[in-house]
Amino acid sequence: MKQKIKDDIVKEIEEVIESIRFYINQDGGDLEFIDFDLDTGVVSVRVLGACVGCALIDLTYKDGVETILKAEVPEVKEVKIIEEVKYEYEY
Repeated sequence: MKQKIKDDIVKEIEEVIESIRFYINQDGGDLEFIDFDLDTGVVSVRVLGACVGCALIDLTYKDGVETILKAEVPEVKEVKIIEEVKYEYEY
């Protein structure tokens, strides 16, 4: 039963993310849903593209994505940002 509830919430989260993806893509960025913790209400998303290393990431994701997700999906309490690490090697 708990898994079905989580699956329903995840579907809602993914739909909301898809509905706002266009706006993030306009600036060359993107986001990917990673996980939702039913016990804590934390959504984990990975930032991609121009969002990686961007100084405005907190404003965009915490104040934007998190606010929208919390308003649309009451079970969401926080958005955790997972940033891809870029490694550059010099030979």
